[in-house]
Amino acid sequence: MTKKSEKEVKKEGKYDASSIQVLEGLEPVRRRPGMYIGTTGPDGLHHLITEIFDNSRDEAMGGFANRIEVVLLPGNRVRVTDNGRGIPVDIHKQTKVSALETIMTVLHAGGKFGGEDTGYKVSGGLHGVGASVVNALSNYMKVIVHKEGYAYMQEYSKGKVKAPVKKIGKTENHGTVVNFEPDPEIFKEGIIFDFNRVISHMRQQAYLVKGLRITAIDARGVTEKFADKEIFYFSEFGIEAPSQSFCFEGGLLSLVKFYNQFQKPIHKNVFYVEKKAEGVESVEISLQYADDISSRILSFANDIETPEGGTHLTGFKTSLTRSLNSYARKNNLTKESEDNFTGDDALEGLTAVISVKIREIQFEGQTKAKLGSVEARGAVEEVFGEAFNAFLEENPDDARSIVSKVILALKARKAAKAAKDSILRKGALEGMTLPGKLADCQSKDASESELIIVEGDSAGGTAKMGRDRRTQAILPLRGKILNVERARLDKMLDSEQIKNLVVAIGAAIGDTFDIEKLRYHKIIIATDADVDGAHITTLLLTLFYRYFKPLIDNGHICIAQPPLYKVKVGKEVHYFYTEEEKESFFKKSKISDTEVAEVESTEEAAEIVEGAEEVEGKKGPKVSVQRYKGLGEMNADELWETTMDPARRMMKRVTINDAQEADKVFDMLMGTDVPSRKAFIQSNAKLANIDI
Repeated sequence: MTKKSEKEVKKEGKYDASSIQVLEGLEPVRRRPGMYIGTTGPDGLHHLITEIFDNSRDEAMGGFANRIEVVLLPGNRVRVTDNGRGIPVDIHKQTKVSALETIMTVLHAGGKFGGEDTGYKVSGGLHGVGASVVNALSNYMKVIVHKEGYAYMQEYSKGKVKAPVKKIGKTENHGTVVNFEPDPEIFKEGIIFDFNRVISHMRQQAYLVKGLRITAIDARGVTEKFADKEIFYFSEFGIEAPSQSFCFEGGLLSLVKFYNQFQKPIHKNVFYVEKKAEGVESVEISLQYADDISSRILSFANDIETPEGGTHLTGFKTSLTRSLNSYARKNNLTKESEDNFTGDDALEGLTAVISVKIREIQFEGQTKAKLGSVEARGAVEEVFGEAFNAFLEENPDDARSIVSKVILALKARKAAKAAKDSILRKGALEGMTLPGKLADCQSKDASESELIIVEGDSAGGTAKMGRDRRTQAILPLRGKILNVERARLDKMLDSEQIKNLVVAIGAAIGDTFDIEKLRYHKIIIATDADVDGAHITTLLLTLFYRYFKPLIDNGHICIAQPPLYKVKVGKEVHYFYTEEEKESFFKKSKISDTEVAEVESTEEAAEIVEGAEEVEGKKGPKVSVQRYKGLGEMNADELWETTMDPARRMMKRVTINDAQEADKVFDMLMGTDVPSRKAFIQSNAKLANIDI
């Protein structure tokens, strides 16, 4: 081994001032987009719309705008318009260029720092990076400002200015129009905006800002080109395109009613309070209990949703539990010997929305998922506690209904704990009490192991023969499992099917759930391609969504996609997953109906003579078509080849893009609201695949 000289060693490990890179302008955003928008996948892509929309919404929060329009345009472009004051276009003293150019091209530049006198009293954009980040991650951006009788325009590409701000004409409008096109170099997974996702966010925001009209338009199918200087609001131009408008005067009270539309409220009056507190501009809270075992709680700070909660949510939960315990004791609704309600007891069946507005707001991270402002906790505890105590006193019937609901939750929690302790006692998940029907895999490494849940013993037997024994475990289910949408934990664990599944997964359930103990990092639902199979899949998804949601959030749940058809042409075998795929193959291969023989089983297909036969005077291959109606109809080799082989199988990973929308759908389809479920089925019947 050649000994390196001291000079060579120093050269290889050189670390001095020349090693330090200084990224200019918006280059840091393009180098590390995840730091600013979380991800370059679908979530990050839609976050671009949110960032631009938030600037317009902040104008509305300040009382300077009352209308916002969001339009999806052809060519992956998005257009956001508001009738606010318009971004300033005069020269900025510090940067020596227009304020518009400064805001769009400089990080941490905006009107969110100076407070009420210089910009905004409260706002969602606290770092001054939103617009510039979207600009940096856009292939093209154009901003048109309507201000003081004139329209001004500036264009950009990948965060760089294409030309100075220029005056493009007179206008009677006031506000800002932002057009942007995300850069495919950044969003490599593809640029596909989900209009339903956009609508959901806009509806939510309309509830949060009373009197603000928000319109969302999907104009991607519109082929005409429109000059921005001729259009202010796209919706007023007479273009036919899917659209929805939202405007709510009831604020959060209306939002709670919306989320409870498929629930059965247990008390008539919806609680609502809006009040200023020390250090906080506004605390706004609305809630209503429903006859349900799940809770639906949303929290916002400066109208930015905080899915991870934060100080305002902590203050709310603490005050809620304290108020209910105090009222129950004071009115002798609980016995002295009984335990106090816990936070979980108080949350069962609750639909609540908590919103705070703070001047000097602090989030944890640029994506603003969690509020960190310390003053929010005390403000929420004080405002909510005082108002909710008064609500309980002034509405004794409602108060008794709420307390009775919480008492029921307390009793159920104790019963569930007893049932769970008896089933999931120490050692139960260590392999000693695994269900008898589970054919476990040999590997103990969860990262490479997968649990395949199949329908019935027939499919289970075939799957056990066809699997890779080292990494694939098989658990057959006996028919349909319990619908857990309204079942408590103790009742669930009385079900042998669910108990077997819980023990097999290995991560426990309820408050003892621990994803670190998960025995398989891939849990695959493999049911038959018929109505019963779809029902079983839905029941399993309901179970996972309500009691194992972290498994969905972390991408552990998948649905197998077995083929519908096996087509044998001579010695060649083809599998097709849809009727369209099969017909397309026949058309492309010029196979006529007279050449096709329908078979019921693999054995029957094997009996068809392979090779050339006379068909209408022509020689051609004899074709057999087998329609699979269940996994049990396949032999072990076929099941491995089509559904279980990681190299060839097709699967769908279960994800949740909009948790609130998912919650609403599960409530409607699996709950007790029969009229809503009937209406849903009737309106979507034409989309159903009916297997006759």
